[in-house]
Amino acid sequence: MLKIGVLGAGHLGKIHIRLLLELNEQFELVGFFDPNEDNAETAIESFNIKRFDTIDDLLDEVDCVDIVTPTLAHFDCASKALRKSKHVFIEKPVTETVEEAKILIDLAHEAGVKVQVGHVERFNPAFQAALPYFESPMFIETHRLAQFNPRGTDVPVVLDLMIHDLDTILSVVKSGVKRISASGVAVVSDTPDIANARIEFDNGCVANLTASRISMKNMRKSRFFQKDAYISVDFLEKEMEVVSMQDIEGEPGPFDMVFDMGEGNPVKKILFDKPEIESVNAIKEELSTFEQAIINDTTPIVPIEDGYLALNVAQQIVDKLKSASTQVLSNK
Repeated sequence: MLKIGVLGAGHLGKIHIRLLLELNEQFELVGFFDPNEDNAETAIESFNIKRFDTIDDLLDEVDCVDIVTPTLAHFDCASKALRKSKHVFIEKPVTETVEEAKILIDLAHEAGVKVQVGHVERFNPAFQAALPYFESPMFIETHRLAQFNPRGTDVPVVLDLMIHDLDTILSVVKSGVKRISASGVAVVSDTPDIANARIEFDNGCVANLTASRISMKNMRKSRFFQKDAYISVDFLEKEMEVVSMQDIEGEPGPFDMVFDMGEGNPVKKILFDKPEIESVNAIKEELSTFEQAIINDTTPIVPIEDGYLALNVAQQIVDKLKSASTQVLSNK
C-alpha cells in the first residue's frame, strides 16, 4: 500500500482527501499540508487526519503526493517532491507556465518516478465510452459553459475551463498544431470570461472551442465529426451518442433509416447508438489509476507530457487573446 500525502486542503483538496480515504486498499493517507488555518482546521475536523507543519515534513513520510494547491504553487510543491524522488499527482493546469512544466518533466525523468496530471475529463465515463468510436475526427466542436463563480476568476477562462477540452482533443487528434486563432471578452474580471479558439492541425483536423464562466446555465459538450460518423459526448450529463452511416448490401430492411447519396453512390443506412453508461466518480478513477501506474511501473493515463502539451496550447491561446486585446486598445 502506498503512503500518500495531500498538499492543499481547499475545496478540491478536501474532495481528494475524502476519496483517498475511500481508496484505503490502495493508499494510506498519512496527512496533509496547507498553510491556510481555515482550510486546515476544517480538514482536521472533517477527516481527523494529521496536519504537517511543512511540505518537507510531509514528503519525508510518504511515497507519493497529491498536489491540489492553487496553480501558482504547483511548481514549487512538485519540484520539492520530485527532488525527493516522490511520485506526484498534480491537478491541472500542471503549472503556471510552460517553462515550469518543462523543468518538471526533466526532474521527473531524473527521479525515475511517475507524474500524473489531473485532467479529470479523460476519466469521465461518457468520454471513456466514446473512445472506441474515434477514427481520425476531422472537425471537433466543444462548448464548456459555467455559471459565474468568483472562485475561478484567479486564472484566465482558458486555463480554468477550456484546458479540459484541449486535453481531450489532443488525446484524440494525434497530430501537431498548425495554426491557432482566438477571440474573447472580459466582462466581470480582468481577463476574458468568454473565449473562442480555433485550432488547425497538421492532418487537416479543425477544432472550434468555446469556454465561458458567465453563462446562465452549465454545459460541457463536445462533438466529433469523422468519415461516416458523428460522436456527441455530454460530459456534464455523462451521456454519449453515435450517429453513423453504413453501406447497405442488397435491399434495405423495412425498418432501416436510409440515406441516398444520389446516382452512382452507395445507399447508406443510418445507425444510432446510445450505450448505457455506468456512473463513476472520475476523480476517484484517476487517483486509482495513478496508484496502478506506480505499482505496475506503467505510464500514467495522463502523463506529465500530456499536461505540458495542453498547457502549451492553452498558453498560445491566452497569448492570442492578449494580443487581440492590446490591438483593440491601441486602435481606440
